[in-house]
Formats: sequence, structure tokens, C-alpha cells
Amino acid sequence: MSSSRLGKLEADIEIKAPADKFHEIWARRTYQISNISPDKVASCELLEGDWGKEGSVIFWNYFLDGNAKVGKELFEAIDFDKNSVNWKVIEGDILQYYQSLKSSFQATPKAKGDEEGTCVHWTLEYEKLHDQVPDPLSKLQLIVSVVKDIDAYLTTQA
Repeated sequence: MSSSRLGKLEADIEIKAPADKFHEIWARRTYQISNISPDKVASCELLEGDWGKEGSVIFWNYFLDGNAKVGKELFEAIDFDKNSVNWKVIEGDILQYYQSLKSSFQATPKAKGDEEGTCVHWTLEYEKLHDQVPDPLSKLQLIVSVVKDIDAYLTTQA
């Protein structure tokens, strides 16, 4: 196995919304993402388990690079104290290129001073099927864009 097939992409996204409210959308109200960001996510359905519970499986219909895609993800870990969520892709279009793909984030409130808002640290960890497969930069760009849509939604709901 070539170590160049293993990869990790990270992004820090500054948002205005509170960390707990942002986390709530991804952990317990994931189904709302298709309403918040309909140009990027067509639907999100619960297949197994319960919203907000580890071991639950969700099914995504989304758009990546202008193409309709599907994916099935397993909630591996949800931490309400740390505002973090970890998923693993278990089926879907992206597995045509990657042996594995895991996604996680942690939403951390900014320091109390003058700064309000949250820093969302998002990580994609993956293993390519072969060396010619590109890093999943467009997947990370899609996630960053959805994060910004959720921030806009949450800050207009206040």
C-alpha cells in the first residue's frame, strides 16, 4: 500500500452562529440541510437509527461539481459537550475513487472578548483506490459552502 494514497484535508471556517446551534443542525437536525442549502443538497434521509445517535445511517442526495451524487454515511461519534461529529462513508458514488472516506468537525466558540461566533474545524481523511485519484478538494469545498449556508440560516433565525 502506497502511503501517498492516504490523505487528510482540513479547513477552518469562521462562522457567526453559536457552536451549539451549528452542531445541533449536523447532529440532530441533519434533515434540514436540504432546506437550508437546496442547491447543494437535494435530500438527506435517515435510514437506520435515530437523528443525533451514534450508529445511525443517513442517505444523502447532493451535487458535486455540477453532478448529482448519492452517499450513505454512518454516524461514528457525536459529542454534544465538544460540539463534534464523526461520520464514515459506507456506500455511494465517492467510493468509486476512495477505499475509505471519513468526515468530522468540531465547532469551538471563539474567545469571549470582542469576538463572537465559532470556528468550525472540518477534517476529511481518506484512502485513494489508486495513485491517480485526486484529493477530494471539491468535496471539502462543497462542505465549506454548506457550512456557510447553515451559518447564514442560523444567524437570520435569531
